[in-house]
Amino acid sequence: MESNCNICPRHCNIPRPYGFCGAGEQIKISHTMLHRWEEPFISGTNGSGAVFFSGCSLGCVFCQNYKISSVCDGKEVTSQQLRQIFDELISQGAHNINLVTPTHFIHRIIPALIPKLSVPTVYNCGGYEGDLKELSGLVDIYLADLKYGNNIAAARYSNAHDYVEVCMNALEEMYRQTGDYVIQDGIMKKGVVVRHLVLPSNIENTLDAIDLFYKFAKGKKVKFSLMSQYIPQGKASDFPEINRTLTAEEYERAVNYVTRRGIRDCLIQELDSANREFVPNF
Repeated sequence: MESNCNICPRHCNIPRPYGFCGAGEQIKISHTMLHRWEEPFISGTNGSGAVFFSGCSLGCVFCQNYKISSVCDGKEVTSQQLRQIFDELISQGAHNINLVTPTHFIHRIIPALIPKLSVPTVYNCGGYEGDLKELSGLVDIYLADLKYGNNIAAARYSNAHDYVEVCMNALEEMYRQTGDYVIQDGIMKKGVVVRHLVLPSNIENTLDAIDLFYKFAKGKKVKFSLMSQYIPQGKASDFPEINRTLTAEEYERAVNYVTRRGIRDCLIQELDSANREFVPNF
C-alpha cells in the first residue's frame, strides 16, 4: 500500500494513523462473536460470525459502536491470524463471516479471504465506500447502510458532504458483483441488503433515503431493512434533535411511506428494538 492512504472516499492522502479513521497499518479488531441480532436470514439459528473492526472511515456522531469506531480500541492481528479467526467462527457453526466496518482495513483483509471461505462472506458497511472491485468474487453478501437520503444530514452527522453520490455508486457496484439475492433454507447465500436507520427529528432524510432505494432497486431483487433501533450513543448528546429515541409517529410515517412506494422486499423492525441489550458490549 502507498505510504499515503486513499482507501476510502475521504482521500486523506496522508500516512496512517493520521487520517480521519485513525487506523494504523495493521488490522485491529475489537470483538468477535456469533451475532444473533442481525437480519434473520443473516443470523439464522446459529448466528453470524461477526468480526468487529476498530476505527471507521465514516464516523457518525451517533454510532452505536462508538467505543471501537472512534476510540479505536482493539487488538492488532495479521491477515493470517484473521483467517484463523474466520475458521474458528465457522467451526462454531457460523452461517457466514460478517466483516463489520471493514472499509479502512480492506487491503489487509483481502488476503484472509483467499482461498474463498466455506461459508458466505458478508461485507457489513456504512455505505461510504471506495473502490470495491477488488472484492469481486470474494464477497457474497453486501449488508450496506443507506444512512442518508440527502447530503445535508450526511454533512451534519458524518461530515460526509458527498455521501449520497458515493453510497449510490457503491450500491450499484455491490449489485453488479452479487446479482439478485438468493435465500436457501432461510439463510442468504448471496445478494445485497440495504439498511436504513431512522433518526429522530430527521424524517425527511428517511423519506429521501426510501426514494433513493426505490430507484436503485427497480428491476432488481434486493432487500431493504428499515430499522427503528436508534439509541443515542457517542456524541449524540451534542445534537439535541437526535438525543432521544424515535417516536411511534416518526417510525409509522417511515413504514407507511415504504408501503406507499410499493417496496415489498422489506424488513420492518418493531419499535421496541431500541434496546441496549441488542448492542454488543465492547
